[in-house]
Amino acid sequence: MSDTHTDFTVVVVGGGMVGAAFAAACSGHGCSIAVVESQEPVRRWPHGEIDLRVSALNRASQSFLERLEVWDDIRGLGVSPYREMHVWDALSGAQIHFDSQALGEPDLGHIVENRVIQRVLWEQLENADDVQLFCPIGIVDLELNPECSRLILSDGRAITTRLLVGADGRDSLVRALAGIETEGWDYGQRAIVAHVRPDEWHRETAWQRFLPTGPLALLPLADGRCSIVWSADEARADELMALDDAAFSTALSEASEFKLGTLRLDSRRVAIPLRLQHAKTYVRPGVALIGDAAHAIHPLSGQGVNLGFMDAIALISALETGLAHGRDLAGLWTLRRYERARRGENQLMLQAMDLFKRIFGWEGPALVRLRGLGLNATDRLEPLKRLIMRQALGLGYEPGTGDREAPCRR
Repeated sequence: MSDTHTDFTVVVVGGGMVGAAFAAACSGHGCSIAVVESQEPVRRWPHGEIDLRVSALNRASQSFLERLEVWDDIRGLGVSPYREMHVWDALSGAQIHFDSQALGEPDLGHIVENRVIQRVLWEQLENADDVQLFCPIGIVDLELNPECSRLILSDGRAITTRLLVGADGRDSLVRALAGIETEGWDYGQRAIVAHVRPDEWHRETAWQRFLPTGPLALLPLADGRCSIVWSADEARADELMALDDAAFSTALSEASEFKLGTLRLDSRRVAIPLRLQHAKTYVRPGVALIGDAAHAIHPLSGQGVNLGFMDAIALISALETGLAHGRDLAGLWTLRRYERARRGENQLMLQAMDLFKRIFGWEGPALVRLRGLGLNATDRLEPLKRLIMRQALGLGYEPGTGDREAPCRR
């Protein structure tokens, strides 16, 4: 597409995993698409190096990426399947075990580097005749009008669009400029992410221990290492980040109860502030929010990007349905179908994960015993465990993507 093109059917602000996937899903159906992204995607990295930021993709997300014809390329760059999950409570000692074999599934999901997903999606967008990429470029202002929106870019150019999709993360500028408020709160925790090398093989199993100060997750990587996500209250996180590598490795091994033997830090550490956040509305006339721009969730669920991909699928479905009924692509009749499909479901997930976070923060003896009884009882109820696994995998989630016939055609 020519660099002089300034009028688009759809503009996606935010070219991360969710925004790029949505743009790829729109491509090839008679519309013109722009993606505005402030940072160049990572294209190359040293052999054997694994990004600190990884995601646990469930089956529904995998199916979406397969439909976009990018999953094989993602697999080629490296994915790490996990087939089991062990969760246990530090105070009560109660535990629960999930095994993909109970569902007749080959795995419970895949651990994939965020940069791998973004790179493969961008390569597809770069080869699409109907997509123009503005990168590294941000937006500085937004004018919303009944017929179209006008975006002022950081390089001084202006572009217009019928439908503006905000996929620019939990600090979304699109959301702010569109006047959409959020509700939620800071957790007073930070998630420490790093890679570690365990003494013992991780057995393609995800491990999660709930500590009073926050959960610790060990996610298996294909080379035998584990990616850690250690969510801790801010005071504890400050202590852990101040430790040298050897002392941090010791603290981490003790926190994991040596389930995989001694864990040795094998990367730098990054601490990410955590908060629950939900947009009060996902849509305005001509504007829709998807992914973290619409909702931010505690990482203990590992569902963040999966929710974002489901947003992308549901928005495509709403556009198809609206056009099939002769409705305006960017009108509220169309966009509210998307919001109804996703906001309630996302709200339930946010509330459930917030409840888990709070329940596992209880330290009173009676409450700890009650929590332990509940966790052990759930472990013995195989039908309930299968239901939980099906929900986490996203099995059966088909929001009606139809034939994907011209979801963006004017």
